[in-house]
Amino acid sequence: MNPVLFFESHWLHEHHLVVVTYTWFVMAMLALFSFLATRRMAVLPGPFQNVMEVIVGGLDNLLVETMGPEGKKFFPLIATLGLYILTSNLLGLIPGFESPTANLNTTASMALVVFVMTHYVGIKVHGFKYAKQFMGPVWWLTPIMIFIEIISHIARVISLSMRLFGNIMGEDIVLAVVLLLVPVLVPLPVFALMIFTSVIQTLVFMLLAMMYIAGAMEEAH
Repeated sequence: MNPVLFFESHWLHEHHLVVVTYTWFVMAMLALFSFLATRRMAVLPGPFQNVMEVIVGGLDNLLVETMGPEGKKFFPLIATLGLYILTSNLLGLIPGFESPTANLNTTASMALVVFVMTHYVGIKVHGFKYAKQFMGPVWWLTPIMIFIEIISHIARVISLSMRLFGNIMGEDIVLAVVLLLVPVLVPLPVFALMIFTSVIQTLVFMLLAMMYIAGAMEEAH
C-alpha cells in the first residue's frame, strides 16, 4: 500500500473523529447551559435564565420579523441551528480548540436539513401544486424553468455549506498564523473581528434558512 495514501487516509480519519468530538462537546455545552437556565425558573431570573431569555427572545423576534407569525412553528429548527452554529464558530477562537463549522461535512449536513425541510414544508402546504414553483410563468418555458429551478435549489445547499465553511475555516487559519507570529496583544483586534464575523455568519445562515422555508410556503406566481 502506498504510504502517502495510508497517511492521508489515517489523517482524514483522525480529523473526522476530532470534528465529531467537538460537535458532541458543543451539544453537551448547550444542553448543560439549557439545564442550568431552566432548572429553577423564577419570576426574578438568575444569571443563566436571564441570558437564555434574552437569547431566546431575540431569536423569536428575528423569526417573526422575517417569516411572520406562521414562522413560529419553525422556531425549534432555526433556534437550534443558530445556537449550534454560533457556539461552534466561537469555539474555534479558543486556542487548542477547533470549530466544527470549519469542516465541510458539518455545514453540508445542516444545509441538507434546511433543503429537506424547505421542500417538505412546500409539499405539505401546497400539495402537488408546489411543483408550479418550478414551472415558470409560461407553459412553453416549463422544461427550461424546471432545469433552472433544480440547479438553483441545489446551489442553495452548496452556497449555505461553502459560505459558512469557508469563512470559519479562514478565521481559524488566520488566527493560527497571527498567534504564531505575534502571540501577545496584537491578536486582540483580530479576536474582536472574528467574534463579529462568527455572529454575522450565524445570522446569514439563519436568515437564508428562514427565507427559503418562507418562500416554499408562498403561492407560486
